[in-house]
Amino acid sequence: MLLLTCPWCGPRDETEYHYGGQAHVPYPEDPAALSDEEWAQYLFYRDNPEGPYAERWSHSLGCRRWFNVVRDTATYEVLAVYTGASPDSQVPGTPTPGHPGGPR
Repeated sequence: MLLLTCPWCGPRDETEYHYGGQAHVPYPEDPAALSDEEWAQYLFYRDNPEGPYAERWSHSLGCRRWFNVVRDTATYEVLAVYTGASPDSQVPGTPTPGHPGGPR
């Protein structure tokens, strides 16, 4: 079972959360100008690394807020929890990512 630390509510079991996919995927500047293939790329294609991966999570059974998690996909170890654009804005007491291939 995965234990995630909500930045607002503290540590909770993964069953309280909703997975939101890859973090830091920028919305297209002009969505109307995208071809069908480009729109499909934006909607459906995501990285699938073995190792650290930045993800979005929502505390759906708690405060209902969104936050980011860097999780090692091979070991499920949570490396960082943060609310901003990078792990520099992490929750105190959570480890920082120690891998050069960390979040973008």
